[in-house]
Amino acid sequence: MKLLVTGGAGYVGSVTAALLLERGHEVTVLDDLSTGHADAVPVGATLVEGDVATTAPAVLMGADFDGVLHFAARSLVGESVVEPEKYWYGNVVTSLQLLEAIRVTGTPRLVFSSTAATYGEPEVIPITEDAPTRPTNPYGASKLAIDHAITSYAAAHGLAAVSLRYFNVAGAHGAQGERHTTETHLIPLVLQVAQGRREHVTVFGDDWPTADGTCVRDYVHVLDLAEAHLLALEHASSGAHQVYNLGSGSGFSVLEVVEACRRVTGHPVPARTAARRAGDPAVLVASSDRAVAELGWKPERTAIDQIVADAWTFTQQVAARA
Repeated sequence: MKLLVTGGAGYVGSVTAALLLERGHEVTVLDDLSTGHADAVPVGATLVEGDVATTAPAVLMGADFDGVLHFAARSLVGESVVEPEKYWYGNVVTSLQLLEAIRVTGTPRLVFSSTAATYGEPEVIPITEDAPTRPTNPYGASKLAIDHAITSYAAAHGLAAVSLRYFNVAGAHGAQGERHTTETHLIPLVLQVAQGRREHVTVFGDDWPTADGTCVRDYVHVLDLAEAHLLALEHASSGAHQVYNLGSGSGFSVLEVVEACRRVTGHPVPARTAARRAGDPAVLVASSDRAVAELGWKPERTAIDQIVADAWTFTQQVAARA
C-alpha cells in the first residue's frame, strides 16, 4: 500500500514507518520536525517537511494514497493544562483539516493514534473500550474530540477508520526510539540517570494502594504497538470506526521499573520519594482483549527487562552519535 504517516519523525510514528517499509509498503512521512527528528525517518521513506493543517491536503491531493496513519500531535499533559489552546488547535483543528483532505481525495483508510488519557481516572481495572470516557486534561479531551469526529466521518463518508488507544509505550526498534526535548516518561527518565544526565529519579508517592506503594502502569513495547497499526490497516472496514486499547494486560510498579533499569544498565539509579501528583491514578492497566480477538494482535515483548534493554541500547546509540 501507499501510505502517508503524519508525525513519522516522532517516536511511535518512526517505528511504525520502519515496520511498514520492512513489510514492503511505500511510505511518505509528513512532519514539521517541531518535536520529531529528521534522522529518525527510516531510510526508504520520503520525508515532506510541513504541518498537517496546511501541508497534508496538498500531499494527499498530489498522489493516490491507500491510507493515512495519523501520529502528529501535541502530547504533554502538563502543557495542555496551562496552554490548552495549543492542544485544541494543534490536535483538533489540524486533524479536522486532515479529515477533510481525506474526504475530498477519497483516501479509504485512516489509523489514528489515540490515547488511554481519553478514559481519565477509571473506575474498573483493567480498562476496556466500553469504559466511560472522562478525560481529566485538555490533551485527553482533544484526542477524544478527534475520535468523535472520525466516527462521524466514517459513518457519513464511508471512511474505514481505526483508533488505537495506547497505554505506556516504551522500548525501541533499531535506529528508531524515544527522544523528547521535554521528557516526562518514566523509563527514559530513569535511563537518563543511568547515563549520568540526572542525579536521581523522582518517585511520586510511596503510599499508594499497590503491592509496593508505588503507581502501577501498563507498558507496551513500541514494536508491538507498530504491529497493531499494520493489523489495523488490514482490518479497517468501510463506514466503520473501530476503537482498540493497546497494552500488555498487566502492569509494573514504578519501583519495579526502576529495578529493571538497574538490572539492565548496571547503574544504581538513586531514587527519591516525593509527594503524590494530583490526578495520578494508583493503577492503569488495559484490557486488550478486543484487539486480540478482532485484529489478531498479540504483544510478544512484554517482559519489562526486554523493554528496558531495547530502550537502553537506543539511548546509548544516540549518546554515541552526539
